[in-house]
Amino acid sequence: MANQLTKNPESVYDFIVKDAKGEDVNLSTYSGKVLLIVNVASKCGMTNSNYAELNHLYEKYKDQGLEILAFP
Repeated sequence: MANQLTKNPESVYDFIVKDAKGEDVNLSTYSGKVLLIVNVASKCGMTNSNYAELNHLYEKYKDQGLEILAFP
């Protein structure tokens, strides 16, 4: 996961990371949310059960501000 930092990062929200398509994702978009950041091996095909579990977790806590970010 390639990443960039803003000058003098103070929190995780100061990071810019690449998504599965290689696009920049500025974590400041999620400021104020509780983040679960997951490193997934999306290209090996062994993550389907993990996605189901993560989706269940998200559905349970999304109304409390949870966001799950999965990056390869």
